[in-house]
Amino acid sequence: MVEQAIYQRPERYKAGTLFACSFLSFMVWNIITTWWIKNASVSGAVMAMVCNSLLMAGTFQLFHNTKKRVGERRGYVVFICFWISFEFLHLHWDGTYPWLTLGHIFAGTVNWVQWYEYTGVFGGSLWVLVLNVLLFKVAGTPFKARKTALIVILIIAPIGLSYLVLARTAETGEKNCRIVLVQPNIDPYTEKFSGNYIEHVNLMLALAKQKVDSTTEYLIFPETALTESIWEDNLRQSQSIQLLQAFLKNYPKLKIIVGANTAKLYQKGEALSPSAHKFIDSDDYYDAYNTALQLDNSGGIQVYHKSKLVPGVERMPFQFIFKYFDKFAIDLGGTTGSLGTQDERTVFVSPDNSIKTAPIICYESIYGEFTCEYITNGAQFISIITNDGWWGNTPGFLQHLKYGALRAVETRKWIARSANTGISCFINPKGEILQATSWWQPAVVAGNIQLNDTKTFYTNHGDYIARTALCISIALLIYSLLIGFKVIKK
Repeated sequence: MVEQAIYQRPERYKAGTLFACSFLSFMVWNIITTWWIKNASVSGAVMAMVCNSLLMAGTFQLFHNTKKRVGERRGYVVFICFWISFEFLHLHWDGTYPWLTLGHIFAGTVNWVQWYEYTGVFGGSLWVLVLNVLLFKVAGTPFKARKTALIVILIIAPIGLSYLVLARTAETGEKNCRIVLVQPNIDPYTEKFSGNYIEHVNLMLALAKQKVDSTTEYLIFPETALTESIWEDNLRQSQSIQLLQAFLKNYPKLKIIVGANTAKLYQKGEALSPSAHKFIDSDDYYDAYNTALQLDNSGGIQVYHKSKLVPGVERMPFQFIFKYFDKFAIDLGGTTGSLGTQDERTVFVSPDNSIKTAPIICYESIYGEFTCEYITNGAQFISIITNDGWWGNTPGFLQHLKYGALRAVETRKWIARSANTGISCFINPKGEILQATSWWQPAVVAGNIQLNDTKTFYTNHGDYIARTALCISIALLIYSLLIGFKVIKK
């Protein structure tokens, strides 16, 4: 309403009024939805909310400025395309923070958006934006049956389509797989990175013994479950890994997926990554990683490095500018400062090549197209390992869990989720959460999932809706600039 008033009577308002009002509105939205970040870091929460609100307000201001040049009718197309483009670009830069992507709001009602297997979350964003524009256009105007009917259809039709898709979605696959999930519930603030790492491993193995048997294919522990500092060129020398390998010998079919803090030492003359750190007392360099490992009875150890890092916690944005500010990264235990990443989405493979899984670490599970890269590389089910204890008993860990359910729908893959402090669970290809553990309680659950090699339309085509919106946005921006230079007459 404020934007429309300023558009119609700009002379009544001071410059910056729209930006100030929109920033305040977006700040309120950020606070209401993500206030729980403060439990991990008050300064980090303020930074995240302010920066995100500034970006949102900037996008809204750009829409308004473009609308003034291209006209009101085209202006609402501008709004929809600009907002989706903002959400898409927010996935692909150093300050990435897609938590409030509009399509994520349906994470708690996955039965409404089973068509995400075709569109991903940007289909949901498009649905929300189109409906809001139409509702705004009819608000305060005389009742018109045709417009009202159109809005009702646009609300009901996608939901009805979703239930049709749900009815034909099967949970069966080519092979069953028995999995055990461990939730050790080690307090990340007082125990996890300050206690004895051998005691932590033994605690987790004691839980695992309650459910693991000769039929178990996978035993999954959470993110950074191994708190021992492990050098990757000496993985087998790690006491934590030796304990896991000794446990494996009792179960020939078993594979273990576990999170760890690992590091790589660079050899003299080896090319350094942008995240490489120099030792204080020598000229040597190393990279630190948030890592997922797979161990099996063949003696093999497969490694994946978390690649979607939390800005300000695991990665200092714009390292080429702020590299020397790594020491100010928010300390959530374990390795701080900018971590290393990898370019490829590694898929963990069983020794007989019959089972392939996607080792997704924590924050990575909120990225749809990113998750699809694992499926393209052959993953038959998704393993999410996470540690959601930083936020306490707040909506944060529940939101994170439900975003994972959207990944199941988009890819039509089973998910096995192991969380340090809850919630650990299985999620079927319909997005239904099964055998969910309780918050802040040690737990172990076992279940059967079905493996499949299915690739959905979204898996094959990714965020095509967002890319289309970005192309239209660029064209509209160029068009508005040409109008501004009076090359084109309105």
